[in-house]
Amino acid sequence: MNESDPGHGNSPAAWTAVIIMLLGFAVGTVAFFLDVAWLVVASAVLVVVGAIVGWILSKAGYGVGGSRLTPKAHN
Repeated sequence: MNESDPGHGNSPAAWTAVIIMLLGFAVGTVAFFLDVAWLVVASAVLVVVGAIVGWILSKAGYGVGGSRLTPKAHN
């Protein structure tokens, strides 16, 4: 195996950020279709919040190679 594999974002920080941002994009898409301007803006803010949450969790040790992350072997 290649030990220099960066992990491709497979961490709790990355998964949390992506889920929050996907939720923001999905709600924003529906809100745009239904012409609900305030919800489109709120969804855009949620996407930014997702990125910030991912960064915070990464700095807290939940990112790839973080101190609080227990790596699991791939089968």
